[in-house]
Amino acid sequence: MRGRGAQAVDRGLRSGVGTGARSRRVSVPAAPTGSWLLRGGDDRLSVYVLVEGGVRRWTETAVGSGRWSGPDLFPVEGLTGLAVVQGANRYAHFIGRRERPTDGEGPKADLLYAVQYQSGRTLGDWRSLGNPFRDPREAATLGAPTAAVDGQGTVHVFVSGGPGGVMLRREARSGAWEAWKDLRGGTVAGGLSAAATAAGLVELLAPGHRSVMRWVQTEPGADLRRAQDLTPAPAPGSASLLETAPGVFTAYWSEQSGTGLYAQRPGEWAFPAGGAPGEGPHATLRAGVDGYDCTVLAHRGPAGTAVLGVCGTGSESGGLWWTDTGLACAGTPALALDGHGRIVMAAVAADGAVLVNRQRPEPGLTLSDWDRLPGD
Repeated sequence: MRGRGAQAVDRGLRSGVGTGARSRRVSVPAAPTGSWLLRGGDDRLSVYVLVEGGVRRWTETAVGSGRWSGPDLFPVEGLTGLAVVQGANRYAHFIGRRERPTDGEGPKADLLYAVQYQSGRTLGDWRSLGNPFRDPREAATLGAPTAAVDGQGTVHVFVSGGPGGVMLRREARSGAWEAWKDLRGGTVAGGLSAAATAAGLVELLAPGHRSVMRWVQTEPGADLRRAQDLTPAPAPGSASLLETAPGVFTAYWSEQSGTGLYAQRPGEWAFPAGGAPGEGPHATLRAGVDGYDCTVLAHRGPAGTAVLGVCGTGSESGGLWWTDTGLACAGTPALALDGHGRIVMAAVAADGAVLVNRQRPEPGLTLSDWDRLPGD
């Protein structure tokens, strides 16, 4: 995107993201992980947050209304990590890492799985997916999961830990779960990131100590194969994916030494895209701004505040326009399009409140002031 499109986005960001709920810098509480702002099959948005004692959910009362029901609590004890993913049917799949006390030296870790079929409805029963590592010491190192749903509706669950590398468990078309499979690879230095293209092909990124390891699915139902690593070296847990052309993912990650964000597409060199990301991954979204196809990124900046960046899709090499919302947040913000095609951003504030803002109906990318979702 060049010319008038870039000017439109620039104008919108200079006008500022709403900061009606600015917070001073404070210590950050535990943050939700995974994709946690999703649009269901009826086009209503739902927010999912990992809290002590389970998963908390808010749901729009009507499509794009800006009003929310909830919070609803789905109890499950011991969750230390959570990923929420969707397939083409927009079912919400939940994969959590659980720790339970034992009589031995440390807690027992395993993965749990549940599914929600419709917006605002209850979750199905949680079931254990076990732990791919049998040695107790290796099992205790089980990492936070990530997941993706392919075009056949097969849920792919990825996790790291143990002696290194990545483990995969898939749900077969019959509904049964296949055995764990070792994808190998080097030691994972931070959180995994997985996604599926619109055609349903899965890709996985795993930040290592010297590069971002990558696995791809080349045809429906095929096993994932190792692809060329991405460099320069990533900050742990900072890798994310976004489909920026049919069947083509762009990978985004923070460079290890703090020089900023990098982006790369298959067959191209990695290029710097600017910014000063803090810890954690980047939320990614494609959206129309003033009729232009744009890529929108959000992350927790070095000051602990939610930061938003935007560029023309495929034009990251020209740099992104960045703005700091001023909201101190816990973990990575979330991005989604509502049922009317407007950009929505969600963040967990430093006091644990969940805040949401939404694209205003005016030129450029301007978001409303933050709205605080209802409490208990």
